[in-house]
Amino acid sequence: MSVSADIYTPEQPLSAKGRDPRKGRYEKNKCHKKLRKLVGEALTNFNMLTDGDKVMVCLSGGKDSYTLLDMMLSFQQHAPIDFEIVAVNLDQKQPGFPEHVLPAYLQDMRVAYDIIEQDTYSVVKELTPEGKTTCPVCSRLRRGILYSHAKKIGATKIALGHHLDDVVETLMLNMFYGAKLKAMPAKLLSDDGQNILIRPLYYCRESLIQRWSDFRQYPIIPCNLCGSQDNLQRQVIKEMLAGWDRSHPGRVDNIGRSINNVTLSHLGDRRHFDFAGLQRDSSRIAALQLD
Repeated sequence: MSVSADIYTPEQPLSAKGRDPRKGRYEKNKCHKKLRKLVGEALTNFNMLTDGDKVMVCLSGGKDSYTLLDMMLSFQQHAPIDFEIVAVNLDQKQPGFPEHVLPAYLQDMRVAYDIIEQDTYSVVKELTPEGKTTCPVCSRLRRGILYSHAKKIGATKIALGHHLDDVVETLMLNMFYGAKLKAMPAKLLSDDGQNILIRPLYYCRESLIQRWSDFRQYPIIPCNLCGSQDNLQRQVIKEMLAGWDRSHPGRVDNIGRSINNVTLSHLGDRRHFDFAGLQRDSSRIAALQLD
């Protein structure tokens, strides 16, 4: 199902129940300004957008993807380049999934959108052994479907709603369980070379996104396929990071910054630094001796 739209009206009514409306507007604007600053830095630093792009914004119905869509629409209005946005949701046919929510929301927002209907839920359930997590199978299926749809509609970029907490969690997961120093990139060329993925929320903490979501009162759709699993390694990492936020404020932010501040000569990967070729600088030694 495909729907076109004209323009986006960014301001939605703020629920002012139990609070001073003026203060509520101030806090909302402050939150929006901080999100825009961080998203703008990510878009610029990683050259995520170019003039004439058609951006497929993946919308799951969670707070992160709603916020991503808001930010992309905001930059579409004010950025010095022209780019097109299409919101895309994959309806995986999970039991009880409220199919009407996203179309109604996007129509109210006057945003062009596609709903892809494909029963991956049954496939994931069938292929996942008892007691194992559904995420690996589900993510592979979802990725393939979204890549194909991006090609079908001529999208030049695929925007995902991962934020800084997701990046740090992935870093920790790869370190603890995969023995790799690897996180999520802000911009990625897919393995087949056909799609460029961008993560505009790359610098944003989840707590900031949650605050914006609270202001906007999004119609959140929970994921009943993976959200109820109690054996997720990512959930363990998430709880660890939440503990650090309480006991050591700023630690998670610093870990996030470290991903963008790498000194290869002080790690140990011989593929990325020529340790074997390191030699003393004879000319420098001679000059020091003369001094």
